[in-house]
Amino acid sequence: MTTLNEQISAFEAKRAANVAAMEAIIAKSADEGATLDTAQQEEFDGLDADNEAIDGHLKRLRGLEKALLSKATPVTGVKDSTTGASVRGGIRVEVKGQNLPPGTAFARYAMALAAGKGNLMQSAEIAKGWRDSTPEVETVIKAAVAAGTTTDTSWAKPLVEYQSMASEFVEFLRPQTIIGRIPGLRRVPFNIKIPRQTGASSASWVGEGAPKPVSKLAFDTIELGSAKIAGIVVITEELARFSNPAAEGVIRQDLADTIVQLMDRDFVDPSKAASAGVSPASITNGVTPIVASGTDADAVRADVKKLFTAFVAANMSLSGSVWIMKETTALGLALMLNPLGQPEFPGLSISGGSGGTFFGLPVVLSENIPANPGSGSPVTGNGDRIILAKAGEILFADDGQVTLDASNQASLQMDSEPTNPPVAATVMVSLWQMNMVGIRAERFINWRKRRTGAVQYIDAVKYGS
Repeated sequence: MTTLNEQISAFEAKRAANVAAMEAIIAKSADEGATLDTAQQEEFDGLDADNEAIDGHLKRLRGLEKALLSKATPVTGVKDSTTGASVRGGIRVEVKGQNLPPGTAFARYAMALAAGKGNLMQSAEIAKGWRDSTPEVETVIKAAVAAGTTTDTSWAKPLVEYQSMASEFVEFLRPQTIIGRIPGLRRVPFNIKIPRQTGASSASWVGEGAPKPVSKLAFDTIELGSAKIAGIVVITEELARFSNPAAEGVIRQDLADTIVQLMDRDFVDPSKAASAGVSPASITNGVTPIVASGTDADAVRADVKKLFTAFVAANMSLSGSVWIMKETTALGLALMLNPLGQPEFPGLSISGGSGGTFFGLPVVLSENIPANPGSGSPVTGNGDRIILAKAGEILFADDGQVTLDASNQASLQMDSEPTNPPVAATVMVSLWQMNMVGIRAERFINWRKRRTGAVQYIDAVKYGS
């Protein structure tokens, strides 16, 4: 039987899920500019009725919990684990788990692979040292050479644990990315054709007895193919063999930064064009920017008005849109004061990783947004960029996993832009000779704007400077 606390948590989670579903129904109708249809009304009312029943049951459960707590008596005479076991009637309770940082299990998996030099048995022996806190690491490594069926608990369970570890690493990674902090991106599968309307029908006033006009619609399809981000982090074997949390943090952060910086930069860099079969274009690629007209608050308001005008001119509602800017840009805006000493833009915030709001829309902060270097078309002035994107108009495909491999039996080009294919002048470094280990991380991810006007941005920004 589940405990009262578990039941309360389960019903609270169910209620939260119902509220989220109700919000999604209302948001969808708001985007469409219509009231709820019959099916949506029934679904909304059903969720609302379910929450009323849950509220009543939660009240009863909490009342019972309070009554039981009032009858509880304190345990006395417990000084250590031995006397505690005696009070409990000889039952000794041992807690082995730890509150480890997210991604620790995955990082230890990487360390074990690296230190084992490709020998899974040796890696499994290394992983035994973490049995008390992350036993799944040893289980996963052993599972790599096990055989069985999906109904065999000695195989299915390790596979589930691997998925959990990989997901844990992704959860550590995603909140740091621009993509991970934009709510409402339209999730789609890889390699699926999505119909898109590119032209609308027409209508006109018609006199009595006159023929009615005939028009047509235009359509095409969008497909998000499989695009891959890959990076290699090279560490010394001495670092790989360290088993203290500091070494784990270094490896985990290096793996995260390798993917975060590339994803963020290529997601918003206007100069990033699509490469067929390799990578998507940025959401700002091909967009004609609004050039910043000055540095004071009046210039900010004038530029934002131009940006909103361009957004609305593209038939884009501002509902569901988000700002994307650098922390330094947000700081410059937040520090602007009017003649009375009050903030010009009081909604902005740079505390806790949240940007607050700017002109009523949420702000996503990232220092990985590339600045305009001051040359190239169409803008010649240097400065930062402030991007406005409608999240629901950005298609996003992500398998949600990071594939990790490690080896010390390879030769690498120690270069962020390796020559392909290698030439005579290419310098290769032997990991084995240099006593180093290479850890490779790969992630499949892709994105594309559903409509071209879904993203606008202000360029050459120096507000508050």
